[in-house]
Amino acid sequence: MPKLMKASQPFRFFTRLHLSELTGLRASTLKQLLELLKQVPGSCIYHHTHRFLQQHQYLSPEPPNDFAYWVTEMLGEDELGERLASIDTIEFSNIRSLREKIIKTIEDHLAANPSSALKFASSNEEFYFIKSLSFILPTNYIVSDLQEFADVLKKITIDSIYFHIFEARLRLEKGSNDFSNWIETSFGDKDLADKISKLDPYTHTLEDLRNKLIKIIEKKILV
Repeated sequence: MPKLMKASQPFRFFTRLHLSELTGLRASTLKQLLELLKQVPGSCIYHHTHRFLQQHQYLSPEPPNDFAYWVTEMLGEDELGERLASIDTIEFSNIRSLREKIIKTIEDHLAANPSSALKFASSNEEFYFIKSLSFILPTNYIVSDLQEFADVLKKITIDSIYFHIFEARLRLEKGSNDFSNWIETSFGDKDLADKISKLDPYTHTLEDLRNKLIKIIEKKILV
């Protein structure tokens, strides 16, 4: 095995604690939902598009977002629900552009279907806006080469993987994640960084994602 290159900068793993907080805002019609979507903080958009991934990490992904579920189940707007569910979250590098896509989808539907604005959700079936609060904490794991990186990947929590893969894309506002960013900037290995960046985190459980990351890194080490 060739001697492993040392990173120009070590990588420190972080983890996250998550809390969900009611905002007190709710909608019973599409128009109300639309207006609130334009006003609520980005942490609300994040919560309602990533809640499934946060709470059901071991289940098969690709869930509809909360907006798609509500307009389908509570308002009976199947067509709009399908359009909202088909929004590919991974295409967006920031919450702002994801919010704009959701807003435009609803606006286009209302323009084409004016009668949809007249539908009301039943009592206790309104859409309640919730915001996601994250507390980021450093771990004791600091790595300087790919072998150390692979070893830590095997034992860190899935909360740490979630933070570095999911939240990082939105935090950095580019189509990358903390792992790819570190490998490219500290090793100059764009090929390896790209392989990790191309992993679709929305079509794997976090444990599957962990295993795929380890496999990619260990294969690189053996080259």
